[in-house]
Amino acid sequence: MSTATDNETILRDVLDRWKSAVDAHDPQRVASAFTEDAIFQGLHPYSVGRLGVAEYYDSQPLGMKAAYRVLETRRLADDLVLGYLDVDFSFTDRPTLPVKLAVLVKRGDEGWAILHYQVSRLD
Repeated sequence: MSTATDNETILRDVLDRWKSAVDAHDPQRVASAFTEDAIFQGLHPYSVGRLGVAEYYDSQPLGMKAAYRVLETRRLADDLVLGYLDVDFSFTDRPTLPVKLAVLVKRGDEGWAILHYQVSRLD
């Protein structure tokens, strides 16, 4: 049986890889944190798959950084963890953008990766 600590550890492993790639402005490495068929919804029209993720992050400004805080986790199945987070995207030339992020991470042959990513602005 999984615990909240186990779930958060799984999420942090995946999200730390995502954050490191976002902070480095490395769109291909960001995309590698996602499954091949991931549903991705940033603040622009959604896409499916790693190519759409890479294109989205390639369009983001240099110097953008992500800071996240896990708010809730749920183990939906042995190979699925749901996470709900606060994320602050900071920029070099504009105010920080706070968002809510829901992710579903799935364990596959290559380890854990993001299967679904949904950002919401609450203003």
